Amino acid sequence: MQHSREWLNEAVRRIEADYNRSADTHLIRIDLPRYPNIPLYLKDESSHPTGSLKHRLARSLFLYALCNEWIRPDTCIIESSSGSTAVSEAYFARMLGLRFIAVVPSTTAAPKLDAIRFYGGEIHMVDDPRTIYDESHRLAAETGGHYLDQFTYAERATDWRGNNNIAESIFSQMEAEEAPIPRWIVCGAGTGGTSATIGRFIRYCRHETQLCVADPIDSIFHRHFKDNTLVALPDGCASRIEGIGRPRVEPSFLPSVIDRMIAVRDEDSIGAMRALSQSLGRRVGGSTGTNLWACATLIKEMSAAGETGSVVTLLCDGGERYGCTYYNDVWLSERQINYQDATKQTARFLGSESVIAELGSVIP
Repeated sequence: MQHSREWLNEAVRRIEADYNRSADTHLIRIDLPRYPNIPLYLKDESSHPTGSLKHRLARSLFLYALCNEWIRPDTCIIESSSGSTAVSEAYFARMLGLRFIAVVPSTTAAPKLDAIRFYGGEIHMVDDPRTIYDESHRLAAETGGHYLDQFTYAERATDWRGNNNIAESIFSQMEAEEAPIPRWIVCGAGTGGTSATIGRFIRYCRHETQLCVADPIDSIFHRHFKDNTLVALPDGCASRIEGIGRPRVEPSFLPSVIDRMIAVRDEDSIGAMRALSQSLGRRVGGSTGTNLWACATLIKEMSAAGETGSVVTLLCDGGERYGCTYYNDVWLSERQINYQDATKQTARFLGSESVIAELGSVIP
């Protein structure tokens, strides 16, 4: 028992030391020429060591499992993931010398699979994304391992009252801005853990900020938000935006702390992603495009109502992992995803005149 506790102490120390070596992620201000009194901020989660927002979740899930003593020196770690969470968990598993198996849909982008393998993770691929849960439980039983289960534990693994969670970081970084308390914070939902953390923190601190969750059109979450009797899509989730949107309502999704949801078409997500990437001079992922499209909707509404204030959203990950999908026109054409109009609309919203000129005529 003493040996086990010594290993546990060292495991927690390594994870905490890794966190202390990583500076907080940046907050990027975007001034919108057409909306001068409504600045937009991007919380750049791509700067984590494993390149995405899911680094925070993976760290919390490991610490939660370790401190519950569900993980021991010989435990095989299992996770069901569309990619980014598994990449980050493979990183922490390697740090602790543990075997890691990611159960992923067969449609997962190849660069994400390469990143999982880079950190020593193994890939277990399934054709039907709805089977990832049962397969993960089966593998955990077969190996005597532990299924981290991000979809169940995401909302409870993070201390939403503080402890350097993403919500506390946002409000701390906004303190010196002219509108330090955001009118809206916008995020997506894959597990629901991030929206649960932000929504709870807003209420705990008694802020006037409202939380909007941007959701792919082919996801159950926004449907469940409007009608809580709807808990699953009959044919699964057809969204092509990796990392967000689900075919079933996950245990970590808490609609009670969400003020509004906006459903976003895949072509609008990808068009917004493309326009933002050209404006920033670097690629971002598809879920960032989903967030941005929702932000544009809110900001236009605020402007029409004569409202001012700030809007904050998440730059969830970089676009390097999507070169063969979202940034590949052949891939998009084969799937009949016509993103061009959405790209132009978003470029106009951002005030990126050079991007508009490059894309074609100015939108009326």
